Amino acid sequence: MPTVSCKSSRSPTAHNMTQKLSILIVDDVPDNLRLLSAMLADENYTVRIVTSGRHALQTAKLVPPDLILTDIAMPEMDGLALCAQLKADENLKDVPVIFISGLDETQDKVRAFAAGGVDYIVKPFQESEVRSRIHTHLELRRQKLALQENYRQLRKLEQLRQDLTHMIIHDMNTPLMVIRGYLELLETSEAETLSKSGKKYITEASNGTRRLISMTQEMLVVSKLEAGQLQLYPEPLDLVALVRKLVLTTNQLQNSQQVQVKTAPATLTVSADRELLERVLQNLLNNALKFSPETAVVHLAIIATEKQARIEVSDSGSGIAPEFHQKIFEKFGQVETGNKRRGSGLGLAFCKLAVAAHGGEIGVESGLNQGSNFWFTLPR
Repeated sequence: MPTVSCKSSRSPTAHNMTQKLSILIVDDVPDNLRLLSAMLADENYTVRIVTSGRHALQTAKLVPPDLILTDIAMPEMDGLALCAQLKADENLKDVPVIFISGLDETQDKVRAFAAGGVDYIVKPFQESEVRSRIHTHLELRRQKLALQENYRQLRKLEQLRQDLTHMIIHDMNTPLMVIRGYLELLETSEAETLSKSGKKYITEASNGTRRLISMTQEMLVVSKLEAGQLQLYPEPLDLVALVRKLVLTTNQLQNSQQVQVKTAPATLTVSADRELLERVLQNLLNNALKFSPETAVVHLAIIATEKQARIEVSDSGSGIAPEFHQKIFEKFGQVETGNKRRGSGLGLAFCKLAVAAHGGEIGVESGLNQGSNFWFTLPR
C-alpha cells in the first residue's frame, strides 16, 4: 500500500489556514496515482493516495481531507459508492469530491453529480485542467469554511448579547417593582396630604413605571419565544367573553376614543394561553387607539370559520404602505406613517411570535391614508 503524507488531524469545519490543504487521491491504478501526484508535486498541498474506496473511507474518517479526487471504476467499492458513503457521514458530507473517469457519456456525468460530486474530469488528464479545477473547489471550500466560522462567531456574540440583555432586564425588575409599590402607597395613604398637582405627578409616574415594567417583561417573553423556550399553558377559552371583558376595561380608561366589538357568534371556544392571548389583543387595541384620531372609534371583529377564529382590529389612522407590512412586525422596526412613527418597539414582534406559538398567523391590511386592519387567526 502506498505511503501517505499527513500533517495533523483537524476538524473539517474549523480549518487552520496556516496548514497545508489536504487532497486525498483514490485510484486502483498506480500509474494514475503517480501521474496525479506528480501534477500536484509543486503545489503547497498535502497529498495522500490510496488504492481503494474502502481504504479511502477509512483514511478520510481518520483525518478529513479538504478535497477528494476519486476514480469511478474501482473494484469492491467504486467512486460513486464511496461518494455516497462520504455524504452520509456528518463529518465528511461537506468535503468536495471530484470524479476522474475514462467514461465520457452524459449519463455517467449525471450519475456522478447525483451521487454528490462537485466536478468531473475525463481521462486522459490535462494538467492545466486538473490544477484549475482543484484550485477552484479548494477556494470554494476555504470560503465556505470561513463563512461557517464567521457565522459561528456571530451566533456566539448574539448569545452573549441576549444573555446580557436578560441579566439587565431581570435586575431591573426588582427596583421597578419597589418604585411602583411606593408610588401606589403615595397614591393611597398620602392622598390627603398631596396637592392636586402632586397627585397628578404621582399618577403619571406610576403609569410610566407600569409601562416600563410591562416593556421589560415583554422583552423577556419575546426572547423566550424566539428561542422556543417559553412554556405555553393553553386552556379552553371563550374568545368572545374574553374580548368583551378586555374591551370594557380598555374603554373605561379612555376619554373620547372607544372600542366597538362586532362578533357573529355568541360564543367561540379556542385553546390558548390566556395571558399571552390577552397581551396580543391589548397590544393591537393600544396601537389602534394610539394611531387613530382623538374622537375615532376602533372596531374589533371576531369571525368564526370551520377551522379557525379570526380577530380583526381596525383603526382610522394614517395607514401603512404595503411595502412596510412585513417590517412592522420586526423587533424595533419603524415605519413612517404620515406625521407619526409606527412600530418602534416590541409590541407587534411579540404579537407575531405569540400567535405563531399558538399555530396561527398574523398580518395587516392597510394603505396610506386608508387606516389599518390588523388581524390574526387561531385554530379552533
